[in-house]
Amino acid sequence: MKKFFKENKFTIIMWLIFEIVAVSLYSSTGNIFYLFNFTYIGTCIALGMTFMKLKMKYARNFVQFGVGLYMLVYLGIICRENMQIEGFWYYLFLGVFEAATIHYFVAKIAGPLIFGRGWCGYACWTGMILDLLPYKTPKGERKKFGWFRYIVFLISLTFVACLFIYKVGDLETIMFYAFIIGNAIYYGVGIILAFALKDNRAFCKYVCPITVFLKPMSYFSLVRVKCDHSKCIDCKKCINNCPMNVDMLDDSRKRKYGTECILCGKCVNECPKNALKM
Repeated sequence: MKKFFKENKFTIIMWLIFEIVAVSLYSSTGNIFYLFNFTYIGTCIALGMTFMKLKMKYARNFVQFGVGLYMLVYLGIICRENMQIEGFWYYLFLGVFEAATIHYFVAKIAGPLIFGRGWCGYACWTGMILDLLPYKTPKGERKKFGWFRYIVFLISLTFVACLFIYKVGDLETIMFYAFIIGNAIYYGVGIILAFALKDNRAFCKYVCPITVFLKPMSYFSLVRVKCDHSKCIDCKKCINNCPMNVDMLDDSRKRKYGTECILCGKCVNECPKNALKM
């Protein structure tokens, strides 16, 4: 038993974190949905991490589609909950701590203190499609377009604020269509950028407004990829193959693009000397 826990410690801890959230929210609200919701997400992530450890080729895709389709199709389309950033602003202005506000707090505000931008690598329904495109390894240097995400962030905030300021009616219907149209735009822009810049994750680096929440919290993340320099031969395969251009040879929190790591594990798999680990 001790050997099993030692070998799967990280996976078990991640599952327990989601289970604690599930039980805590169920106990405080009495809503059994939260028990199902976070147990399901935590179980998908734990299974995916187990598959990754077994070096199954599509392990991370399994998690992405398991969680991403659940949130996009079931929560977003069937339950008509806007899980985009507009939904977060909407419930925040309503003064209601549920749906998107809970999701953002767990996955994108408090969560990154533990698992950084793991959301982007394992649960994002935009990323699940972008990662299927052919440019898994970025071609060329990273562009200086990161400032654009802040414009998108402000546009989303302004859009929802105006709905409340001008007292627009039937907000739930508007937010539902904003979710549908917003996702269509995200997919379209993401795919166009991927082919134009030969980089599947270009949308995540330059456009996605959610990273405004994720980046500062990810700086303090407990779960990080670290390098054993006694094994490293400085081949730089980890840097050259990283979809987010992170310098994995620098263990400090100030490493280049350090808050961009999505914990995809590609650097770990590419290292010929097993010098990297999470």
